[in-house]
Amino acid sequence: MGQEKKAEKKTKDSSVPYGKEAKEIVAAIGGEENVDMATHCVTRLRFALNDEKKVDLDALESIDIVKGSFSTNGQFQVIIGQGTVDKVYKAMVQETGISEASKDEVKQAGAEKHQNILQRGIKILADIFIPILPAIVMAGLLMGINNVLVNPIFTEQSIIEMYPQWAGIADMINIIANTAFTFLPALIGWSAVKRFGGSELLGIVLGLILVHPDLMNAWGYGAAAAEGDIPSWNLFGLEIEKVGYQGQVLPVLVASWVLAKIEVFLRKRVIDSLHLLVVAPLALLITGILAFILIGPITFTIGSWITTAVVSVFDMAPVVGGLLYGALYAPLVITGMHHTFLAVDLQLIGTIGGTFLWPILALSNIAQGSSVFGIMLATKDEKLKGLAGTSGLSAWLGVTEPAMFGVNLRYRYPFYAAVIGTAIAGAFISFGKVKASSVGIGGIPAPLSIFPESWISFLIGMVIVIVVPFLITFIIAKRKLR
Repeated sequence: MGQEKKAEKKTKDSSVPYGKEAKEIVAAIGGEENVDMATHCVTRLRFALNDEKKVDLDALESIDIVKGSFSTNGQFQVIIGQGTVDKVYKAMVQETGISEASKDEVKQAGAEKHQNILQRGIKILADIFIPILPAIVMAGLLMGINNVLVNPIFTEQSIIEMYPQWAGIADMINIIANTAFTFLPALIGWSAVKRFGGSELLGIVLGLILVHPDLMNAWGYGAAAAEGDIPSWNLFGLEIEKVGYQGQVLPVLVASWVLAKIEVFLRKRVIDSLHLLVVAPLALLITGILAFILIGPITFTIGSWITTAVVSVFDMAPVVGGLLYGALYAPLVITGMHHTFLAVDLQLIGTIGGTFLWPILALSNIAQGSSVFGIMLATKDEKLKGLAGTSGLSAWLGVTEPAMFGVNLRYRYPFYAAVIGTAIAGAFISFGKVKASSVGIGGIPAPLSIFPESWISFLIGMVIVIVVPFLITFIIAKRKLR
């Protein structure tokens, strides 16, 4: 009878795809008792561990399906790969005592155990901006296509000038692309209020309030201020500027936090039958008034200071600014602090009409891919060669985690080679005043987001980050990898 049960269990185990690998992964990270929570994303298993010192990295990375691992923001992440990670996670839940958890639960568990105040602040920004990133990237790509249609690039005339029948398509693409940036506060409001514990629908309404068409457009604020022609409300003798916050980040971030806190406060104190009549109207009314009177003007000024400071550095010493940002961006990715610069990019786009930081980000992604391709051609290890090839392609398409954490940081010199290449290219394109009209895919498709007049300079920067990291890595790898 016992033998029959064992045989039955063995048959059951063998019928679960990736069951063996899932057990090996759990054993390598310290066993079931070391796992507080587990979830997964598109390419990685994500764990909130009780003690990361118990992880056996050698055992973990010797498993065939594991392409690398790293720890960030209180989470230990194991890179598996798109598609396969779903099956491995399902097998892990079935074959071990680990139960399913949501990404938010794992993030919160990791944050509570391992993060300091700065890390928690960065995590909040990441939690807010990552959900809206697909919409922003989509808009960036479409704006790039529009740039190709309406700007002269390789000839004296643009495509729509040579072929007027394309003008309507170009205008339609422009409207579709600009929507995400025109109503950016609504996107941020939805994500931020949800993150702070409020109702995301109220966040959308708050964002739309800040860009209402009856308000003066923020992009015309500078000219109106110079002429002394800014519309205003008179509230019992107090003059309040009647200005919108198109393209602004800080006003809606702070206002969303206030809205969420007011809503939560009211929900706890208003009886259920009156929630619909009291909570939402009162929360929006109070937050809206505070946004126009206090939050908006203060945060708009702070945002202008940040923009002026960043622009001044790159105006006074563009080579130094590009060199430093190029050298620091990849290390910032390791800490997770790179998420804060998305807000700066969006602020620059909304204020000066373009960003000179994002092009360097795009070059950094390409450089990480180039380094890993150097490893691919130099190594004789078939598993490493396969990992390097797939992760290099992923990096060139804008997703660097497999390349950076799976290969480059493991051997270190490919990572340093990528940083060197990005620093050189960053200095070059900053000297050439290269700017992006939007945030797009940070890899080989990046030129679509670059202003056409800067294409040549940016393409030279791309050549630098393709050649320099590859050569440095390949030369060293040929000597070190046997």
